[in-house]
Amino acid sequence: MNVLVADDEKNIRKTLTLFFESKQHKVTAVSCARDALSEAARQSFDLAFIDLRLGTDDGLELVSALLASSPWIKIVIITAFASVDTAVEAMKRGAADYLAKPFKPGQLALVLERLALMRSLEQRLNTLQDDLHRHDPDISLTSVHPSMQRVLDLARQVALSDAVVLLRGASGTGKTVLARLIHQWSRRSEKPFGVISCPSLNPELLESELFGHIRGSFTGALRDNPGRVASCEGGTLFLDEIGDLPLSIQPKLLRFLQDREYERVGDQRTRKADVRIITATNAELEQSVASGLFRQDLYYRLNVFQITIPSLAERPGDIGTLAASMLTFFNIQNHKLIQGFTPEALEILGNHAWPGNLRELRNVVERAVILCTTEMIGAELMPETMRTSFHQPFRTSERMSLEALAELHLRRVLASSSSLHEAAEVLGIDKATLWRKRRQYGL
Repeated sequence: MNVLVADDEKNIRKTLTLFFESKQHKVTAVSCARDALSEAARQSFDLAFIDLRLGTDDGLELVSALLASSPWIKIVIITAFASVDTAVEAMKRGAADYLAKPFKPGQLALVLERLALMRSLEQRLNTLQDDLHRHDPDISLTSVHPSMQRVLDLARQVALSDAVVLLRGASGTGKTVLARLIHQWSRRSEKPFGVISCPSLNPELLESELFGHIRGSFTGALRDNPGRVASCEGGTLFLDEIGDLPLSIQPKLLRFLQDREYERVGDQRTRKADVRIITATNAELEQSVASGLFRQDLYYRLNVFQITIPSLAERPGDIGTLAASMLTFFNIQNHKLIQGFTPEALEILGNHAWPGNLRELRNVVERAVILCTTEMIGAELMPETMRTSFHQPFRTSERMSLEALAELHLRRVLASSSSLHEAAEVLGIDKATLWRKRRQYGL
């Protein structure tokens, strides 16, 4: 954790610093209230140990000021002038504990352990509350296909580091899910995980969401906003669709990646944060760099460790398992006890090209669960377009254009192939051409 020590006695500051650092915590020690507030404005603290008498400063006043700017911080008042009245007043001001000098290492360890547990539980609760507000099932990325297994192996390896990760893949392939897994497998797993969708906000609001703002910095800024960087202190921030990050914000993100420093909108004060960045895109960033829409230096900084997630069409053997996992989620959400899918329904699912990947599969399963009134989801509950495509015979005698015939044939080959590599071989084209054809036909 990040610990602030404020005491006007040099020996106390040194002793506490050595003690906390021996417990693997990061410590900032200051001698007065002004420096304590200055440090609290620059970085996020989990705990603070405040002397009741800081020279001419009142430690109790500092408690109120720290909690006003950092409501989550746990504060311990330490004093050689202990009394019931000051202890009661400290608790009224919001202090979490009260420790009389001289204290022994064992006493300090007990207080530290209790408050560390309290802080950790609060962070877990915040994460659980975020999860409860999610409307999507927890998708398992376990796979029988070597390409996806390789992705998971790479994710586990990079999770052990603090390297910036760039996740690539078509829309709906599970980039957000993989980002969460990297966070869960990392040493930061007990800290917050935040998500920002770059295309969802205009540049001004996106910068505010990312770095925060102070009250009055723009129209509608009625109160201070710490921003996602500050709220994810010690954890991970996932920036989805990074290719849509406005040019005006790109140098600020680059600076944060390099120096861990930033400023809130409307505030000149420089702040620091320890946050890991994971990004994702389904766009060709190289083309954006060439066209001047994306900074080359930022691209190189983001592309430290790249992982490309295969499309669902490339791993059809996983469709049944994924559909069953989603069925469990939507059963609970809709208070149903559906047992599974009929063989014909599974065959339709397995032969669909899935241009929308996991997101499309999610929608198909949710729709089927809502409509199902029996124990099994049958073929009749699959979308009509999927059923028509599956049952429609391939008749070349029909009067159709060569382009329409090519598209129909491409759909059939994709539906019957176990991977894009196999489909490309059947069609006699390379994978790059197949990729362009799929985009052309919206597959």
